Amino acid sequence: MHWITFAIGAALSWGLYGPMMHQGQVKLGSPFRALLCVGAAYFVIGVIVPVIALESQGQLTFRGWNMDGVAGASAAGALGALGAVCIIYAFRSGGVPAYVMPLVFGGAPVINAFYTMWLHPPKVAPNPMLWAGMVMVSVGAALVLYYKPAA
Repeated sequence: MHWITFAIGAALSWGLYGPMMHQGQVKLGSPFRALLCVGAAYFVIGVIVPVIALESQGQLTFRGWNMDGVAGASAAGALGALGAVCIIYAFRSGGVPAYVMPLVFGGAPVINAFYTMWLHPPKVAPNPMLWAGMVMVSVGAALVLYYKPAA
């Protein structure tokens, strides 16, 4: 059940990401200053922490590395950074977290489900509730956008 704790941690982190990014961007007066701060944080958390963890486990070697794994993981990192850039530009273009983030986090699970099914085709037809869930995500995002509290 520990995975649930980490999933909740990711939801909390990413749920707060948009508003914190917007606030930093406004206070710094530049979306690119904010993105540079995000990059520095990614470096500390995404580079320094794994180096320390791998070293402490005796795994900081070249054994176990392969091009497919490096390419896939690097593409994932690039997609994460590109997502941050897209959010910066959404805010820079007048979007606010109350609108931008429900679209991002409503669309992401639908895209994830379709891509995962393409990558690993299901052996049996998906349960119709999957499609109902995708509709509900879309309706949910629309409701959040429509009924968001006034600033």
